[in-house]
Amino acid sequence: MEVPILKQGPYLIASIQSALSDEDLVQLRDALVAQVGKLRSRGVIVDVTALDVMDSFATRTLRDIAHMIRLRGAEMVIVGIQPEVAFALVRLGLKLEGVATALDLEEGILYLNRKMAEAGKGMKQRGR
Repeated sequence: MEVPILKQGPYLIASIQSALSDEDLVQLRDALVAQVGKLRSRGVIVDVTALDVMDSFATRTLRDIAHMIRLRGAEMVIVGIQPEVAFALVRLGLKLEGVATALDLEEGILYLNRKMAEAGKGMKQRGR
């Protein structure tokens, strides 16, 4: 199942609507990393609100996507992790180290806006 990737201003939004196979996750990874460069996106939001389970492969793949996107010069935030999913991840010892998370899409956009503002300040200070 292909995950739709929408462009919203400088951001990409991938909304996962149902459980994905390992192959689907790899396709999502490849598509997001490519789209960041092609569309010169500054941030990516992956919405997992519809997921009621995340296995170790999904967790690792999302973490890898975030790191790859950061290497491409953008930021990523995962939004909508359900309480039961968060509980299961902790119980299983699965971690999203180095990956930003937010409650929902609105909070994810606010997070990316803050990161872009911080990056802009840093560039101005270095340019002086």
